[in-house]
Amino acid sequence: MGATPSEWSRLPVGRQELRQDAVLAGALALGMATTVTLYGSSGAYDDDQAAWWVSALMVLANTVPIAFRRRFPMSALVVVALAFVGTQLLHVPELFVVNFTLFIALYTVGAWCSDRVRAEAVRWVVIGGMFTWLFLAIVFGWSMPTALPNDGEALIPPYIAYSLLNVLINVVYFGAAWYAGNRAWSAAVARHELDLRTAELTAERERSAAQAITLERVRIARELHDVVAHHVALMGVQAGAARRVLGRDPEQAASSLSVVEDSARTAVEELRRMLGTLRAHDVGDGAAPAGSTAAGAAPSTEGIGRIAEVVEAARTAGHPADWSVVGEERPVPPTVAAVAFRVAQEAVTNVLKHAGHGARADVRLRYLADAVEVEVTDDGRGGTRDTTGSGLGHVGMRERVAAVGGTVEIGPRARGGYLVRAWLPTT
Repeated sequence: MGATPSEWSRLPVGRQELRQDAVLAGALALGMATTVTLYGSSGAYDDDQAAWWVSALMVLANTVPIAFRRRFPMSALVVVALAFVGTQLLHVPELFVVNFTLFIALYTVGAWCSDRVRAEAVRWVVIGGMFTWLFLAIVFGWSMPTALPNDGEALIPPYIAYSLLNVLINVVYFGAAWYAGNRAWSAAVARHELDLRTAELTAERERSAAQAITLERVRIARELHDVVAHHVALMGVQAGAARRVLGRDPEQAASSLSVVEDSARTAVEELRRMLGTLRAHDVGDGAAPAGSTAAGAAPSTEGIGRIAEVVEAARTAGHPADWSVVGEERPVPPTVAAVAFRVAQEAVTNVLKHAGHGARADVRLRYLADAVEVEVTDDGRGGTRDTTGSGLGHVGMRERVAAVGGTVEIGPRARGGYLVRAWLPTT
């Protein structure tokens, strides 16, 4: 999470902002020097006008702090406010640019100070001081009745009108500086929060994309394992059998090699179908590329009917195998049928690979009231079974069964051998 608005700061500023402030301060200094010269030439204060060097110092005092307004906003405001008052008290002939310098300094405190409490306090002190000075000037003016003409026919007495006008102008002036500064701060906070949300969304998209890639890789690895492991295990068993009987029983060796050939052909065909389905998925429009099969024929949608082929393949590999169906057969959802086939295929493959030579496999399919149950047992080495495999087969079975809301039991049996039993809901 990023910093909250109360913790976030627009400071420190970069070199570009400092250059901009320096240029602004230079422009204000040039403008103020010009107006001082013009006001002085017009005789603004007559004989009470400040000396040229005093005016020059006041020009610098009013404008130089603007160059540091975003680096030290509150200090710049205090200095500019004092210079503003000093310009008037010392009779420096300038009544125009000083209003801009004070406005900019006051605005900057509201727009850039992250310590909002101090920003409010400093602005209130400056504004309060300015209004105090204004009211003192008004009171002093009231003590000089000849300061303005006394027009008895006017709706409002001239000095009262003049005083109210000055108060109104100052209220608008300081209110505008206050409001503009706070609005700029609020806009900066909103941009900061938007940047944070954008960064979080970008990071979340990147995490989601990485997770999607990982899940896709796991899915492809599982499909490859399902397609290849069974047939390669069968090919290994049959090749070993052919090697053992090649010299004394060529006919049996030829039969085993025929099984190897058929298994290799089937494995290649299933790989082609799976890769064709993956390519069709990547196309994005649902149309499979030429030469590939439809997604419905992909290995992930194999049905329960092919479990008998797995059992027959185990028999051909030299393992006694029984296949039985318990209950009344009925259609089941395609996803459940696919999971049942893959569980049976993986369990029988493990019998061929790990249960030992001649281990018997018993495969049962039970139709229950609201589910189907696939059970594969063997009488092989059971708990002492070779565990040098990758373990991907068991992981794949558990994930597939969990995906359809089922449960699976995998492990050695107490009386010897191994058990795989998957319960798959059909409703």
